[in-house]
Amino acid sequence: MTDVLLVITHLPDETSAGQLAEKIIAQRAAACVNRLAPCTSTYRWQGRIETASEVPLLIKTTQATYPALEQLIRDTHPYELPDIVAVPLTAGLPAYLDWVRQESENSVP
Repeated sequence: MTDVLLVITHLPDETSAGQLAEKIIAQRAAACVNRLAPCTSTYRWQGRIETASEVPLLIKTTQATYPALEQLIRDTHPYELPDIVAVPLTAGLPAYLDWVRQESENSVP
């Protein structure tokens, strides 16, 4: 297992997704953010079934940098309760994982 994480969150639109992605990279809270095509999410919120269009972000960072990344997302995200999930990577191209570590190691507060 590596110390590299894939963090996933969803934003309500392209503008907020782009702004968050830029801020994450500018503050070195991750090495890379992939902004995916909008998707449709269905979920239960406050006792009701909701459906919304959302923009997924796939964020590559390290376990050491994760707390700063989570705080940045929480401070910036427009949702009352943003979805933030981190998946530990069990394998990957060693050179790529080294790059993620290098680019994420000096997170700016």
